[in-house]
Amino acid sequence: MERGTCGAIEMDDDHKASTSHVYDFPKIFVHIKTGTNPSSCPYPGCSKTPPVSQHYSNCKSLDSRVSSLVRNGQQKRKQTAPVISSVNGASGSRLVDFNPLQKRFKMDHVLQSVAVPPHSEISPQTDVAYNNPRTRVSPEKGLMCGNNTLKGQSDDGSCMLISADKGIDEAKYVSVALPEKPEANGVSLIQLFTPDQVREHIRSLKKCVVQKKPKTGKPQAMEQSMSQHPCQLCGVAKLNFEPITIFCTPCGARIKRNTNYYTAKVVDSRQHICNCCYDRTPGDSIVVEGTPCPKASLEKLRNDIIAEEGWVQCDKCHLWQHQICALFNSRRNEGGQAKFTCPHCYIAQVERGECTPLQPSAVRGAKDLPRTSLSDHLEQRLFKKLKQERVSRARIQGKTYDEVPGAECLVVRVVSSVDKKLEVKKQFFETFKAVNYPKEFAYKSKVVLLFQKIEGVEVCLFGMIVQEFGANCQQPNHRRVNLSYMDSVKYFRPEIKAVTGESLRTFVYHEILIGYLEHCKKRGFTSCYMWACPPIKGDEYIFHCHPEMQKTPKCDELRKWYITMLEKAAKENIVVELTNLHDHFFISGGVSGEYKVKVTAARLPYFDGDYLPGAAEDFIHGLQQEEGGIHLNEKTTNKTIAKRALEEYGQDDLSENATKDVLLMHKLCEAISPKQKDFIMVHLQHSCCHCCILMTSGNIWSCCQCDFRLCDKCYEEEQKLEKRDRHPVNEPEEIHMLYPIEVSGIPEDTQDNDVILGSKFFDTRLTFLELCEGNHYQYDTLRRAKHSSMMLLYHLHNPNVPAFVPVCDVCGLNIETGQGCPDNNMCNACYQKDGKSNRSHELTQDTSIVDVDAQNKEATQQKVALRRKLLDLLVHALQCQNCPDPDCHKMKGLIQHYAQCKTRKTGCCVHCKRIRALFKSHAESCELSQCHVPHCRVSKEQQANSRGHAVKTAKGGRKELIMI
Repeated sequence: MERGTCGAIEMDDDHKASTSHVYDFPKIFVHIKTGTNPSSCPYPGCSKTPPVSQHYSNCKSLDSRVSSLVRNGQQKRKQTAPVISSVNGASGSRLVDFNPLQKRFKMDHVLQSVAVPPHSEISPQTDVAYNNPRTRVSPEKGLMCGNNTLKGQSDDGSCMLISADKGIDEAKYVSVALPEKPEANGVSLIQLFTPDQVREHIRSLKKCVVQKKPKTGKPQAMEQSMSQHPCQLCGVAKLNFEPITIFCTPCGARIKRNTNYYTAKVVDSRQHICNCCYDRTPGDSIVVEGTPCPKASLEKLRNDIIAEEGWVQCDKCHLWQHQICALFNSRRNEGGQAKFTCPHCYIAQVERGECTPLQPSAVRGAKDLPRTSLSDHLEQRLFKKLKQERVSRARIQGKTYDEVPGAECLVVRVVSSVDKKLEVKKQFFETFKAVNYPKEFAYKSKVVLLFQKIEGVEVCLFGMIVQEFGANCQQPNHRRVNLSYMDSVKYFRPEIKAVTGESLRTFVYHEILIGYLEHCKKRGFTSCYMWACPPIKGDEYIFHCHPEMQKTPKCDELRKWYITMLEKAAKENIVVELTNLHDHFFISGGVSGEYKVKVTAARLPYFDGDYLPGAAEDFIHGLQQEEGGIHLNEKTTNKTIAKRALEEYGQDDLSENATKDVLLMHKLCEAISPKQKDFIMVHLQHSCCHCCILMTSGNIWSCCQCDFRLCDKCYEEEQKLEKRDRHPVNEPEEIHMLYPIEVSGIPEDTQDNDVILGSKFFDTRLTFLELCEGNHYQYDTLRRAKHSSMMLLYHLHNPNVPAFVPVCDVCGLNIETGQGCPDNNMCNACYQKDGKSNRSHELTQDTSIVDVDAQNKEATQQKVALRRKLLDLLVHALQCQNCPDPDCHKMKGLIQHYAQCKTRKTGCCVHCKRIRALFKSHAESCELSQCHVPHCRVSKEQQANSRGHAVKTAKGGRKELIMI
């Protein structure tokens, strides 16, 4: 009902009610519902007001002035219902303006939605006779169906079927018993809240919408504050997501905003081509992901799409609110038919005793994620340290433990723990093949997340990705750990200083890292590598869109943050040595001058996504491409350069690979020297000062006067030397005694014996970023961080759900879960309107998506087994000759067809699509450097190039973000 006033009303004698006061009618009705005491009411006619509402409910006369007044007010309210123009969903969703009949219909799933015929416009003011003359059809809850009938629901909750063969004025109104909508527990996280928690959440929403400032510099909420139809929770009508970053598949460059680009569907994914790649590619086709695409078939688009936050309508008050504000999980909204109650109506229901909040177990949260030995260790240590810190803070402030605030409701979980293999790059391997350098390294990738319950919602605040190269891995990665990526969002509560003087947030993150190093040391790992490298502008590491208030630290600030943490770990004897990559691997003789180990690139740690492997490969390629070369067998000047470099690093090997090794180390040293302190090497066990091996068994021969240690092997060699050549070499007249310390407590195996935790959403860092970007899971405001974390937990607990909601190719709207025709990317409405006559199959409900928790486990395993069988058959068919196996014969026929098919390039051949998909799957899983399967190496190189933009900084290194 619109805000307004009613003049003096005089009722007829039959109703015996009159007043001469001027009323603000909406306030009167709010006043009546709240049950304010009439004696304290600001309206003089309060005692006469209740009969007005009762009169409208009981009056049978359509001519009554009171009934007409109330009815007209309701009609005005329906006329001014907000027109929603966005759909929250997958990447590339289009903005569509549609009338109220096209909003989210709240009909039972057995009714198929169809488009409203243009000649059958239903007036919002139409009165419908059903049991009593005041029953109305609400257009927001009805839809036009075949044969000019309107299936709808009246304001009082009754359902009806309206026949409109002769027009709406002569419609026949027949009562229809529509099935009750299904109750869906957890469709909104609000269902778990108490009324006080809901009120706190609503108060928080109004603060969050003004946190994010767009490029205009004006708060986004202020621009929309004068809108006529705002969200009833946050008070803002239109909120836009951050634009999705689009990258060019061939070159990996970012496609700038408001520029044109081209797109093509290759196999099962859509790829993008920038203008530069399109223009500089000769001919009529362009190769994308190993597949030639005709330029004429490419779709030209403009990178100017801005997605708007989705809306949801309450089934009680029929008002609209943002899905993010209402903590609405559209994935649980099965077919769009689940009941939804807005926070305001939910509070009223709970306070009237009509419902009670759901148990926390109704929606699985962070605590319900699988526990591991690592997560248990991190949690126990974190809680212990937080308790000690709180006790110390209370003692210093002269208060009791309960009087000082502390961090509560924290949950640490390992959400991914899988075994992987890292293949050594081709040119690097060829350079060091003679010294038995391994062809690949086995490691375990883990993802650790920290959650904190804020205002009733578990928000993901911190994440780190680590690589563990265990005891079964060869040198130089033997028993090493790589801290690959770290990221956080600044919503930690409470925002106070710890007793150590740092923020409590920093204290918690430090303890998680120290706890991880402690756990690694107990398992037998010897060192950890960290790179203090903040992200460049516009890049994200783990979380999509950080808060505006959160500043990115500079290199020296981030390095200081790490060093402070490591100094704490050193006090607990977790870290025994702290050095950097340059001092440990690039200085001949070491810092002390007593190193006797060869300086070579073969000793450098080789980690996935790190700076060194990529830079080394580029440098080797550059050395081979230089004119005149730097090889030993060419010009005299190059021989002199090579000889000097060999002498500098203490080598006398004049072979070609040895020269290449020395020059590679020289170039790498020049590259990292300006920021050598950012490449941090953390030793969890003592290293030998001669051979630099980290000691895990035997004795440590330690000097009683200085920081000098030897392993058993080097100690024996030391005793064979003359006294003047022994330690200390710089002071031959002094005598330093070495005494043995037995190494104990280091297990032979580094395995943690935890179960494998595979997650397709955390298979790589880029996979999770793509999930967040495609579904607009942003962390730029607390309200979005709540919703994004809720959806993250939903995906973790339901790994079989699709990562993205499919979008209808006809109308551009999302295809609701379990509805539509996913094979042809059509929603129910478009299928019934345009697609049914053009399709040979009937529309069916996709039950495999509706109940992913109870189904699909066996089906998924069967699909995986079938895929593996086909891949093995593909490799077999390409190798064997005269095989009697009929399956092999069929596969050979398909391969031959693929090679000769004339329609393959157009993408119309079904058989070629299947073979192409098998080639691509093989390329993704193949670990061989020389594979005989066609397109295998080409596909791998193109995949690496297409993803290279997210793994490179200005010099090609990986990134990592810790907000201080």
